Amino acid sequence: MASLLVAICYLNQLGEIKPMSTAVKSMAVLGAAAAAVSAYGTEEAHAQEQEKCYGISLAGENDCAAGPGTTCAGTSTVDYQGNAWTFVPAGTCGDIELPGDRMGSLEELARDLPG
Repeated sequence: MASLLVAICYLNQLGEIKPMSTAVKSMAVLGAAAAAVSAYGTEEAHAQEQEKCYGISLAGENDCAAGPGTTCAGTSTVDYQGNAWTFVPAGTCGDIELPGDRMGSLEELARDLPG
C-alpha cells in the first residue's frame, strides 16, 4: 500500500503529502513502459544477431553443449573441437580464420573430436 501511495503522491518541502497531477502520473507510467519495451527490444535484437558456430573454439572456451563427454560452457577438451560451438555475429562463422584447412560451421563437425 505504501508503494501505491508513493506512486500517486509526493512530499512537498513542508513534509506534507500532496497528490501528483495527472500529467506527472501519466509521464511516469509512460516512461516506465518505454524503458521496459526498449530493454526487451534490445535483448531480442542482440539474440537475433548471434549464431552458433561449430569448430572454432579453443579447448575450454566453448559457449555450451560440446557433445558427448561435455556438459556446458568451457568443457571442450580439444582446440577447434567439431562438436563444440561458440556464439559469433550472424553471417561471420565461415569467415573466421583458423589454422590449416579448418572452417567454422553452422552444424556440428566430425573433426577434432576428443579421443
